[in-house]
Amino acid sequence: MYLKFILWGLLLFSSLMLLLIVFRNRSAGKLLSALGLNVVIAAFLLYVLNLLSTYTHVELPINTATLGTVTVLGIPGVLLLAGLKLALL
Repeated sequence: MYLKFILWGLLLFSSLMLLLIVFRNRSAGKLLSALGLNVVIAAFLLYVLNLLSTYTHVELPINTATLGTVTVLGIPGVLLLAGLKLALL
């Protein structure tokens, strides 16, 4: 039971520290907004790929690993994951 309060406290503390950093340094806010935009675009790309899975026969799950790969690599990341899925499975 105490672990739940500790985790909530840690989440609140880290969120407040993140807000403090963003408001003190404007370039950090730009970096975080760019990262957030990349994550949204990556999720959209994976969602569209899954919508077109009836035509492409490639279905990738939207989870942390695939989302992180596509966020960092972009469209080549989608192609990499699709190639890995086809080659390994």
